[in-house]
Amino acid sequence: MNNDLQAIRAKRGYICDMDGVIYHGNDLLPGAKAFVNWLYKTEKPFLFLTNGSGRSPLELSQKLARMGLDVDQSHFYTSALATADFIRSQCPGGSVYCIGGAGLMGALYQAGLSMNDVSPDYVVVGETENYNYQSIAKAVQLVHAGAKLIGTNPDMTGPGDGGVIVPACRALTAPIELATGKTAYFLGKPNPLMMRTGMKLLGCEPEETMIIGDRMDTDIIAGIQSDTETVLVLTGVTARKNLAEFPYGPTYVLNGVGDIAE
Repeated sequence: MNNDLQAIRAKRGYICDMDGVIYHGNDLLPGAKAFVNWLYKTEKPFLFLTNGSGRSPLELSQKLARMGLDVDQSHFYTSALATADFIRSQCPGGSVYCIGGAGLMGALYQAGLSMNDVSPDYVVVGETENYNYQSIAKAVQLVHAGAKLIGTNPDMTGPGDGGVIVPACRALTAPIELATGKTAYFLGKPNPLMMRTGMKLLGCEPEETMIIGDRMDTDIIAGIQSDTETVLVLTGVTARKNLAEFPYGPTYVLNGVGDIAE
């Protein structure tokens, strides 16, 4: 374990998941504050990468502040930002029909994209509590008319308030795929585009970077596909007994991110 910790601490930069790693809902996880303090003390470049698309970096920074962690919004990169960056690169100044929260809407506007419910270039789906039949029907109509279908992330489910499991982006996109026969393109982890952007923001090469997360099917596979070493923490959805269910494994397994703090 000591050798493992030395190897983890020797990395130059860190890409870290949030829910299940730093907090559960609105509760800070044990060791999270020590880990963030260690990142600042050792002057390590770090980025919180989240598949959630509903909150902006400012809102995520404020959420951590309410938990007692002072982290500037420049340390956050969301699937909403990844989606907006992708569409801007493919279709600068394009238009979208968006089913999603304020964080996604804001990211799309900031990328120079406009909202269009008549003839958009893209239909974009993210997590939202305002999901309804009318918006699905409109999205199906627009995709049939030629709009390309994009999902902010491939998560089927996610954590809701009180620890309940709620539908996430892939589940919300599925009715549109089924009704149109079109397959959505999903940004967010484990899409290597998001990981490469994260490393570019850090200024780190893959061999200098450590990816830390609690999910095998997003965080750990994202590291493997990005040729980056990984740390699985057991404070989220994956237990040690679950590791045998996957045909791949993390580089290291820790009880929590607090173990990294010296």
